[in-house]
Amino acid sequence: QVQLVESGGGLVQAGGSLRLSCAASGSTSSTYTMGWFRQAPGKERDFVAGINWSGGSTYYADSVKGRFAISRGFAKNTVYLQMNSLKPEDTAIYYCAAARNGLVVGRRRGEYDYWGQGTQVTVSS
Repeated sequence: QVQLVESGGGLVQAGGSLRLSCAASGSTSSTYTMGWFRQAPGKERDFVAGINWSGGSTYYADSVKGRFAISRGFAKNTVYLQMNSLKPEDTAIYYCAAARNGLVVGRRRGEYDYWGQGTQVTVSS
C-alpha cells in the first residue's frame, strides 16, 4: 500500500509561482510513475504532468507546457510540481497520483493506482 501526502498549495496572484510536493510512503514507491492531476469546480479531474520512475520521461498537458515542471527528489519517493506564470484558470484542487507501472507515464486517471487527498491552488486575477 502506498500513501501520498501533498503539500504546498495556497493562494497566489496571477503571474506568481507555487511549488507542490508529494511524499510517497512504501518501500517500492520509488519505482512508481508519479503524476499530478487537477480538478476545478464542476469539471473532470484532468492530467497535468507525469514522470516515470527514473525521472527520464516526463509528460505535460498542453495547457501547462512551458510553465510547469515536474521532478523527483533524490530518493525518488518525493515528486515536485513547480508552477510558474500561474493563471486564474490554473485554480483547482491538485492531486498527486502513483502508478505501479513505473516505465511509462500514463495520462489517464485509470492508469494510476494510488491517490492523495489533494491540495487547493487558487490563483487570483
